[in-house]
Amino acid sequence: MRLSDLDYELPAELIAQEPIANRADARMLVLNRRTGQIDHSRFYKLPRHLREGDLLVLNDTRVFPARLKARKPSGGAVELLLVRPADQPASSWIALARTHRPLREGLVLTLDSGRELRVVGHHRPGRPLVTSNDGTPLETILAESGVPALPHYIRRAPVPDDLTEYQTVYADKLGAVAAPTAGLHFTDELLTELETAGIRNARLTLHIGPGTFTPGRAAEVEGHSMEGEWYTIPPATIAALEFTRRIGGRVIAVGTSSTRALESYAITGDPESFTGLFIFPGFRFKLVDALIPRGVRT
Repeated sequence: MRLSDLDYELPAELIAQEPIANRADARMLVLNRRTGQIDHSRFYKLPRHLREGDLLVLNDTRVFPARLKARKPSGGAVELLLVRPADQPASSWIALARTHRPLREGLVLTLDSGRELRVVGHHRPGRPLVTSNDGTPLETILAESGVPALPHYIRRAPVPDDLTEYQTVYADKLGAVAAPTAGLHFTDELLTELETAGIRNARLTLHIGPGTFTPGRAAEVEGHSMEGEWYTIPPATIAALEFTRRIGGRVIAVGTSSTRALESYAITGDPESFTGLFIFPGFRFKLVDALIPRGVRT
């Protein structure tokens, strides 16, 4: 399948640039795959579209402020997206760098706060390894100076509230550079309403990495390669999946990250691993019955 076959027009004015006041008021399009019927609804009406015995599977990863702005000794601007700690050297992190020229080993970068980072090697081309120049943990520096890495379709500068608004209400395990956006519309009240209606939920963790910002560039869809992301499915969730199957309920993945983790587990039997699973037309689902995808409009 050619990538161009999936092109469609999405007018910029239909993409929300600010969070809606009440998350659950977001618009929701509901597609019945058997009949093709399309309903225009609101997210707070989700219980009406589900059934008692269904299981919602939520990704409880928590976003950290991964983006840093720095300057080279020459004054040139550098934007870093810190991905995750590296195995070696100790205390270093793998980063993506937006700059005119590759960052050479030994280069010192200065943040607006005055703290300095040093390039200590490369994980692979385009992925420098950085550490602090004074031994301060990079987690501390991110907490001080980092900002969230907003999706590419958000055409504005980050603001302090984004680190709260750009989290799901059930975010728990720190480690994602981007939010599992399909879950942003849930509220605590809606989750309670769903449970009262007999629609349970279970949690897994997939730490969303920089691959979420990487567009497909291969002419053929099959030529695209997904970057590996770490997932964990706890025993309680596996038990909930098995129970749902026994009672005839549906497994409903909230977001493509949950879908990839569940289908990776179904294929490999491994509840904890890196997954590079790429799902495109023709994929045969083994575990997921329905999907709540991400939204781009309020």
